[in-house]
Amino acid sequence: MLSNKAKYGLKALIPLGKNFDKQALLISEISESENIPKKFLEQILLDLKNKGYLQSKSGRNGGYWLIRKPQEIYLGDVVRILDGPLAPVQCASLTAYAPCQDCDVETCKVRFLMKDVRDAISNILDKRTLFDMINEK
Repeated sequence: MLSNKAKYGLKALIPLGKNFDKQALLISEISESENIPKKFLEQILLDLKNKGYLQSKSGRNGGYWLIRKPQEIYLGDVVRILDGPLAPVQCASLTAYAPCQDCDVETCKVRFLMKDVRDAISNILDKRTLFDMINEK
């Protein structure tokens, strides 16, 4: 299940993407427009900044802005930054694989199912960009 952190992160990117190449947006503006708790949003934006998606400036005319084009920001990457791997279980993960202690990874039917779930999620999120999400009807 998508956490609130990832959901709010995706929501916060929408006004930042719409405002790309314009002025910086204040956390309070994003928080208010997207109905995201301000303190939670601060941590989310800091995580995205630390991964090279945002830049910020404090003071007058300060705020946050995207440093990548919306067309270059893949939603799967954002979800992984904020939530970790897309796979529901570690033994099905491509980025954080760890074998199960209670089954055989070669024959486990649950693992095979969860790999399909991971692939389905990845096939959507890794092909869609912030630009796509902003322009959806």
